[in-house]
Formats: sequence, structure tokens, C-alpha cells
Amino acid sequence: MTERTVADVIVERLITWGVDRVFGYSGDGINGFMGALRRSEGQVEFVQARHEESAAFMAVGHGKYTGGVGVVTSTQGPGAVHLLNGLYDAKLDGVPLVAIVGQQSRTVLGSAYMQEIDLMALFKDVASQFVQQVSAAEQVPMVLDRAFRTAKATSSPCVVIIPHDVQSEPAPELGQQHGIVVTAPSWSAAAKTPREEDLAAAAALLNSAERVALLVGQGARHARDEVVAIAEKLGAGIATSLLGKPYVDESLPIAVGTMGHLGTTASAHLLGSCDALLIVGSNDPWTEFYPPPGAARTVQIDIDEKKIGNRYPVEVGLAGDAASALEALNQRLEHRPRTQWRSEVEEEVSRWRILAADRAAVAASPVNPERVVRELNGWLPGDAMVSVDVGSCVYWYARQLVLPQGVPAHLSGTLASMGCSIPYGIAAKLAHPDRPLLALAGDGAMQMLGVAELVTVAHRWRQWQDPRFVVCVFNNRELTEVTWEQRESEAEPRFAASQELPDFPFAGYADLLGLKGIRVEDPELLAEAWEQAFAADCPVVIEVLTDPEIPLLPPFPAGRQKADSMRKGLAAEDDGGRASALLDTYVSHEERPQG
Repeated sequence: MTERTVADVIVERLITWGVDRVFGYSGDGINGFMGALRRSEGQVEFVQARHEESAAFMAVGHGKYTGGVGVVTSTQGPGAVHLLNGLYDAKLDGVPLVAIVGQQSRTVLGSAYMQEIDLMALFKDVASQFVQQVSAAEQVPMVLDRAFRTAKATSSPCVVIIPHDVQSEPAPELGQQHGIVVTAPSWSAAAKTPREEDLAAAAALLNSAERVALLVGQGARHARDEVVAIAEKLGAGIATSLLGKPYVDESLPIAVGTMGHLGTTASAHLLGSCDALLIVGSNDPWTEFYPPPGAARTVQIDIDEKKIGNRYPVEVGLAGDAASALEALNQRLEHRPRTQWRSEVEEEVSRWRILAADRAAVAASPVNPERVVRELNGWLPGDAMVSVDVGSCVYWYARQLVLPQGVPAHLSGTLASMGCSIPYGIAAKLAHPDRPLLALAGDGAMQMLGVAELVTVAHRWRQWQDPRFVVCVFNNRELTEVTWEQRESEAEPRFAASQELPDFPFAGYADLLGLKGIRVEDPELLAEAWEQAFAADCPVVIEVLTDPEIPLLPPFPAGRQKADSMRKGLAAEDDGGRASALLDTYVSHEERPQG
């Protein structure tokens, strides 16, 4: 029999913590760990990505779609460096993650050895809650326990660095002795409920207001009903952060949609006109789209008291779980009859829905990307999962897609890192192989990481009960969001060397991998493409040739000034006439009289 090693202890501890899957890419620094994973005979599955960055995104995706702790592993040196993007994604979006990272043997540390990097320094910021290098075999169970407890308690990434030679040492016998800390792999969440005096103050504030708005983030994921109950009682409108979008039924007449630069006109009106704001589980950074400071008295609910008042001047903070805090608050609120404010909110929602439909119908060359997502409504299965990449497709997701209730949708919200959608989607599929997956991605994100990870999809899809893994690629041969940001923020013309992308046959590549590729150049064929994709018996890549000149115009009134800046940039472009005309069309939609 093979002698039980420290690496076996690592795997045993992972099993005890409920870990069934580790994402990563092998290398000599974690050879001991790889051997132990093999010896576990599938109790902990190793998922090989095409790149450590993708593996880290997969671990984040696992955490987002399951609510558990994502686990990723890499070798030392370059492998460790590649993890950073995914770890920062976890940190900024509040996802529990544990990274197990190899290191050169202790005997050579400090010698400038091959692939030797000061990993404690490398991870100091991203794993600020917990990063520890193991120096003795006896430390391993304790360090892993602390990493998992900290990851779960703080919803953040934690890093455990284990030198190669430690992994191969015999498993230690731990007993009670000086200098040894024996721990257990267990954790219990603290029960956080707001203080009575804070609840009373919050209720008094909201009861005295006339025009209440709710801003709902991902912290309300388990408080859908409580959010609606509060809004109905106060006659309030409900806006969401980008990360909060899946947790509010946007078919409600008081749901104004996503706020911020990529948000809706109805959300801009709600937040710009309210006199009281209730923030529920949101830390959204688009502060210029909040009410002007002093315009709205504000209550904020958050499980993490450090986030209360982090984005806006808050008068009353309620530290606690969103569902229980809202339930307790609701008991103290006065029910009000239908008000003019409620009617105004509903009118703005109706106006926005007309505007969104009109924009999707704007003629484009060849396909309007807004229509691509709008056509998806009605075809997306009710048990689907959605992953969204970073780029212009986020705008169309935020503005045009009405998610069926219970459909999870995730993206790199705060770090906003391109390349996340396919790794996220793979993690979602591995966790829920009986559910269909839809990934929305631009051609830039696909060329960055997505194309490589389609190889992983091709390798694994036959193991899934439901083989549907639908990738929609918005192919416009352009880093479109960057182009419009340059026009908007800098009043600069498009810089082709920076934003133009090489063409790539995404649908043809899918066929090459043994998947199904569908190429769409005619908007009238979009519905047929969605129907085929969700009826297929294998993964599908829909490549839609979209128009990069469709403007990424922020909602008014902020968008009015931004449009002026965009026009300056377009005026300096030799071929900016069509984009300028489309911008004028969008502005005219915003400024037309209501009714």
C-alpha cells in the first residue's frame, strides 16, 4: 500500500468540508496533491481547464451557482500568477473561494530558484482575509480549516500555499502537545438580526417618505418575496444592481430594471426622483446614478456592516440578513393606499418597455445586438442557467432580457473581467448537469479565453444529462464597449489599432470541435436560431454578426451630456456618420414626449 501522505490529508480535509470538485491545471509544484486526488478515486473530481485563469473563474462560477466554496489549485510561479484575475473576481463580488497553491521545496526558498515567487506577497491583497504558507506537515489540517471558515464567514478568497516537499511527507499523527493546534472542519454562520432601535428608526424614516425607491442587490437573493412585500406596502418602485437583476421579477409593473450606466431610463427616473431610498444587499459602484446626496433619506440593509454607507450617505443602517431584516421592518411599516408616485413609477416602466422594444427594432448592419437578446425572451427554458461575459453584451442583457423566475444569471460584476462566461458556464454545468446553460459573450471575450474553453466543453459535454450548452457570440469584429467608452469619456475617435479585432469563425470552430455551429447574418433568422439551439442534442455556438455602431447610451438625464461627448468623438472619425445617425435615433427615443 502507498504510504498516507500530507497530500492525502489535504484531500481528506476537502471531502470533510464537502468539496466534490477542484478546478485547476497541474504542474510540478502540486504533483503530490495530484497524486492524492488520483488516489481518492473520484471522491474529489479534478477539472482540468485550459489555463489557470479559466480554472479560477470556474471556481468563482462554482461558488456563484451553488452557494458553496469554490476550490482551485495551481503550481507555483506562473501558475500562481495566472490565478489572480479569478481570485480578484471572487473578492470583489463576494464569493467564498479557497486556492491551494504549490511552492518550491522549503530547502530552496530564498535562493532565487526556478519559478520561485514570494507567494505570500503575491496574494497579500487579493486574499487579505487569509493567506498562509505551510511550513510543517502538522499545520495542514489547521490551515485548511481556517481557510474554509474564513472564506465562508467573509465571502472572500483565501489562499493556502503548500511547498512541494511538505505534500510528500508522511501524514502526521496529531495529538495534544505544545506547539500543535488541533482544529475541526466545521463552521456555523452567525445569526445577524438588526437592532430594535435601528428597525424603529428605519420604519419611521420610510413611513414619513412620499416617494420611496428600493435598490436591490445580490444580497437579496433569498429575499425575493420580502422585497416585493415591502415595495407593495410603501407603493415603491424596485431597481436592481447588475448583480441583483436575477432576484427581482422584472415583469412586475413596479420593477424598473437595472440601474447605472447600462441601466434603464425607468431606473434613472426612480432613483433621480425619490425622496427615500432603501438599499437591500447592494454595493453597486455606479454612484453617479444614485439620488443626488441629500435628495433622499436612506436606509441600507446588509449582512456585512462594513458595506453600510459605503456608496451613499446612509441615515439608518440595518446590519443583518436581508430576508429577516425586511420581514422585521415590514411589521413596523404603515400600509399606504395607491399614490401618485406608484402611478408615476408604473408609467415610467411602461415607457421604458416601449423604448426597449423600439431600440431592438432599429435597423442595423447586419444585426442589431439588442434584438438578439430581445428575441431570446420566450425561448430561454425556465430551468436554464445564464452566464454573461463583460462587454457590450452586458448592456443588452441588462436592458432586454427578462429572466424567468428562478433562472440564475452571473457575470464578473465588480471586477468586470472579460473571459468569464464560458468558465462560469462550465462550472454551472458541472454542478447542475441536468439543466441547460446559456452563455452570452462578445467576440473579444471569446478570443481572450472562451475559444480555448470550448475545448473543455467539447471534452466534457457527453457526461451531462442535459447536453444543451448554448453560447451566443456577438461578433462585430470590435471591442465595442471600449470604442464607445473612448467616445464618451474622452471625446476621442475610434482607434482601430486598439479596438478592431481579427475575424474568427466561431460557428465553424464549433463544428470543428464536434459541436453545432449556427451563423446568423439576417435578423429574421434569430428566432429560428434560438429555437434550434435549445432543441439541439449537443452544445451549440450561435455566431451572430452584429452591428458595432449601435450606441451604448447611458439612460437620461446623464446620457444627454454623454451623447454630446460621443458626438465630438464621432465627428473626428472619417466614417462616423452612420454611428452618429444611430446615436441621434437613440437620443430622439429618449426625448420624445410621454404617451
